[in-house]
Amino acid sequence: MQTKLTLRLDSDLIRRAKLYSRRSGKSVSGLVADFFALLGEREGRDQDALTPTVRSLLGALGGKPVREKDYYRHLEEKHR
Repeated sequence: MQTKLTLRLDSDLIRRAKLYSRRSGKSVSGLVADFFALLGEREGRDQDALTPTVRSLLGALGGKPVREKDYYRHLEEKHR
């Protein structure tokens, strides 16, 4: 079931959206619907944007809190 939604946007943004809509062959409503459909999908895909190295570090701390003084202690030990 489709329901009407009213958006209040800057007039320049609306103009650009209509131009894009014409070029892409999709209605502005269709563009907005596509964008909204992506919102729920992004939640599980945020990790996809991470590099493999950063992704490998996820969970490395095991939920332990890290304080600034811990970092300084690490630097002191590293540069002895």
